Amino acid sequence: MLVTLCFNLSFSPMKKPLFATLAFLAVAALASAADTYQIAVIPKGTTHEFWKSIHAGAEKAKVELAAQGIAVNIIWKGPLKEDDREQQIQVVENFVGRRVDGIVLAPLDNKALVAPVETARRGKIPVVIIDSALASKAITSYVSTDNREGGRIAARNLGRLIGGKGNVIMLRLAVGSASTEEREEGFLEVMKKDFPAVRLLSTDQHAGVTRDTAKQVSENLISRYGREVTGVYTCNESTTAGMLLALRDAGLAGKVKFVGFDSGETLNAGLKSGDIDGLVVQNPMNMGYLGVKTVVAAIRGEKVPVQIDTGVGFVTKANFNDPAMAEIVNPPLSKYLK
Repeated sequence: MLVTLCFNLSFSPMKKPLFATLAFLAVAALASAADTYQIAVIPKGTTHEFWKSIHAGAEKAKVELAAQGIAVNIIWKGPLKEDDREQQIQVVENFVGRRVDGIVLAPLDNKALVAPVETARRGKIPVVIIDSALASKAITSYVSTDNREGGRIAARNLGRLIGGKGNVIMLRLAVGSASTEEREEGFLEVMKKDFPAVRLLSTDQHAGVTRDTAKQVSENLISRYGREVTGVYTCNESTTAGMLLALRDAGLAGKVKFVGFDSGETLNAGLKSGDIDGLVVQNPMNMGYLGVKTVVAAIRGEKVPVQIDTGVGFVTKANFNDPAMAEIVNPPLSKYLK
């Protein structure tokens, strides 16, 4: 930041103390600005509740760091839709050009974002990847859920719910989304190995990145397999919400066993009503929090872990109100997002 200070140097002796005070305050302001770390936090999108929790976690880290005497400014910016790779690339490139102190990034594509991240690395800007992996060694740390294990948890629970037999649909999100692809592969791994009597009716359909497109694809699947399907698995917030709406419209909600991924107001209500049987849950607030804490530690020359697991669990109607689930299913967004 460039600051221009202008003073009238024609002053009487009586004005010297005032001039000295102003000069001191100006220098102090410049020092304060220089000591504030500018951290860009770039999500995959900005509409889903998952990303709002990430944002809240980043702001929580800012508050905690301030209490330790470390000033941080969080710059939150991402594409509106979770399939706009070009916009996310542009956002990263713009922050690199602005010479921010650090970047926390949830890459939309595990390959498309490699080039801008490696440019940041060459510019001595540390990049911490959150949520979804990036196919590059240029990153400082990777902070995420064990997504493959999340898919395995979904398969174990859905297999149990349908008694180890029946017909199952798995709805994918989008090609190139490393986090959801890991969840999908983890699900298929366990389903094929541990539940050989289960028939996988459909595993190759992609929902797209919005609830509306997910609902359309879900309706097509239900129209084709509705009479046969006994279980459904969806891999993120938007696919779960879209499938929930489609099952309700078809009169199958609560009849077909349904395991989804992530939480949020709509999904939590579906769980409480019995239309969803279980949700594999991450801790996105912790992900945003640890992403910022880790990148600031790296900027300050501290050694940081190459990978940090933020945890994964399974929530049902029975354990929804457990204290351990509180920050996950009802994150305190209003406390940190003004």
